[in-house]
Amino acid sequence: MKIDLKKPLDYAVNRPPIWCPGCGDYGILEALRRALAELAAPNHEVVVVSGIGCSSQLPHFMKTYGIHGIHGRAVAIAAGVKIANPRLKVIVVGGDGDGYGIGLNHMIHAARRNVGITYVVSNNQVYGLTTGQMSPTTLRGTKTKTTPFGSVDEPVNPLALALAAGATYVARGFSGDVPHLTQLMKSALTHRGFALVDVLSPCVTFNRVNTYDWFRARIYRLEESDHDSSDYFQAYRKALEWPTLDPYGKIPIGVFYKSEEKPAYEEELLKLIGRAPIEAELQPREVLKLLER
Repeated sequence: MKIDLKKPLDYAVNRPPIWCPGCGDYGILEALRRALAELAAPNHEVVVVSGIGCSSQLPHFMKTYGIHGIHGRAVAIAAGVKIANPRLKVIVVGGDGDGYGIGLNHMIHAARRNVGITYVVSNNQVYGLTTGQMSPTTLRGTKTKTTPFGSVDEPVNPLALALAAGATYVARGFSGDVPHLTQLMKSALTHRGFALVDVLSPCVTFNRVNTYDWFRARIYRLEESDHDSSDYFQAYRKALEWPTLDPYGKIPIGVFYKSEEKPAYEEELLKLIGRAPIEAELQPREVLKLLER
């Protein structure tokens, strides 16, 4: 079968993004388009689902199918899409507030079930859309609109949570390094099962602490170290690395953990029902009969 070569602009619409100049979401959008182009993914076989937030506008700028859902429920919607039609590449995009706050429970359960979706989280450590409140990943001591004297909360560690929940692919990227982020997304999109790509994505308007320069002074690539991404316990230790006690500590980016041993959730369901729901062609009366069981 002939596969048509693709370019990143093949996934672009005739509408420019409306994010603040310099926003990390631009890097995420570009990396996603590049990854899909390198995979030559047919546009009609890609679905991008989002919740609410600045980054959740991303489906509007992609020439693919898209669903702009409700706050914190993007993963649940995406899981339904993937189960209904397993042939699709289903991508969830959202921010740390949408994904690690109101939607955290959905991420945990999608990870433990190993639903075959790729979850890209734009982690800017603040609520950007609502103009600068503390988010679940805001660092302790950071001053925001809702923590004017500095946050006393310990931030959520999304990578450690995903690993503890049973995620089979866990990675972290940086929106200021688009080539590296592209490869992470490409790897996640071809993974069998649930894949989390947490992206350190500076909010240039409301987060004046975690800037591009702040991250560049601290990040290092796991693939340039002796890290073994197949070692679960090593991955968990790496997930705990963060400059909390040491202000000049390092932050790893790259693939923390990748396992190919566990079948995807939709594969398990297909064994039970015999075919994908999209192929069942059920009539309305038949659907009602199923619901009555």
